[in-house]
Amino acid sequence: MATEAAEEVNVPTAAAAEAPATGAEKQPHKLERKWTFWFDNQSKPKQGAAWGTTLRKVYTFDTVEEFWCLYDQIFKPSKLPGNADFHLFKAGVEPKWEDPECANGGKWSVPCNKKTNLENMWLETLMALIGEQFDDVDEICGVVASVRQRQDKLALWTKTATNEAVQMGIGRKWKEIIDANDKITYSFHDDSRRERSAKGRYNV
Repeated sequence: MATEAAEEVNVPTAAAAEAPATGAEKQPHKLERKWTFWFDNQSKPKQGAAWGTTLRKVYTFDTVEEFWCLYDQIFKPSKLPGNADFHLFKAGVEPKWEDPECANGGKWSVPCNKKTNLENMWLETLMALIGEQFDDVDEICGVVASVRQRQDKLALWTKTATNEAVQMGIGRKWKEIIDANDKITYSFHDDSRRERSAKGRYNV
């Protein structure tokens, strides 16, 4: 799967991105938890295929060194083809509404007008997630970078949409992390299931 996904992005495989072996004096820096990168190329769906069938788990890591190798070689939005997504989610959580961790959640969304803007905000968010910078870290499911012809987008998925106080705290913190000036909006997955262009419930 890693090879297939990486080939679709036309970059080296995740296996090739593993950190080189180092001596005993250089122990890898362990993260608090494991994280998984996913890739979804929606520009090549099979006819009649259901949503999510193009989603591929690429690589799970738990060290700082692995993260930087993966990011530098593969997971930069500028490497994405049009109409494709990169995801970074907690290991064991699938970036789907149906996943038990995501089922009652929602997402904060930020539109990005330039690839460099998306790339900078994506990297800042990745570092904040693996560095456990959010107070309500257990509420975070993951983040999605989406490259689209009209406008790129970044979305931070959380667990409990109805907990407004927690979501507002996460939204304010994320806005600070990505240095966003414009208003960002939170939408419930339940609303998005019923209506494609669901209105946001919270704003910061």
